[in-house]
Amino acid sequence: MDNLQFIRETMERAGSFTAVSGLGMIGDGVLALVAAPVAHALRRSTDLWLAAWLVTAVVALALSGVATARKARRARAPLLSGPGRKLLLSFAPPMLVGALLTAVLYRHGLALLLPGVWLLLYGTAVVTGGAFSVRIVPALGLALMALGAVTLAVPVAWGDWLMAAGFGGGHVAFGILVARRYGG
Repeated sequence: MDNLQFIRETMERAGSFTAVSGLGMIGDGVLALVAAPVAHALRRSTDLWLAAWLVTAVVALALSGVATARKARRARAPLLSGPGRKLLLSFAPPMLVGALLTAVLYRHGLALLLPGVWLLLYGTAVVTGGAFSVRIVPALGLALMALGAVTLAVPVAWGDWLMAAGFGGGHVAFGILVARRYGG
C-alpha cells in the first residue's frame, strides 16, 4: 500500500495542471477589451485610469479563479496539490513583483510605463506557471512578454490599445484554443 501511495503521489507531482479554463480566459479577454476604451477615456486622470485597470484585473482574476475551480471540480482534479500548487507558486511571484512595481511607478509619476511592465510581468507569470500546465499556456506568456517589450518601445499613448491586444485579444484567442483542445 505504501508503494502504491508513493507511485500515485509521484505521478501527481509529475503531471500537468489541465484545469486551466479556456472559457475563463475568454471572459478575461472580453473584460480587457471592454476596459481598454474606458481606461483610455480616463487617461487624463492617472488615478482613474489606474483604478479602471486595477478593477479589471481583480475581476478577471476572480473570474479565472472561479472558472478554473469549476473545471477542476468537474474533472475531479485537485486544485491545490501537485501540478496545481506548482502552477500557483510559479505564477504568484511575477504577479507580486508587478503589484510592487505598480505602486512604485505610480508613486514616482511613471504610471505611463505600467502597460509595458504589466504585459511583461503577467507574461512572465504565465510562462512560469504554464510550465506546469498544458503546452499552449506558456506560448501565451511568451506572446505577452514580446508585446510588453514592444509596448515599452512605442509611444506611451498606445499602451491601452496594446493591453487590449494582449490581455484582450491574446486571452480570447488562446482561450478558444484551450477550450477546444482541453475541454472548456
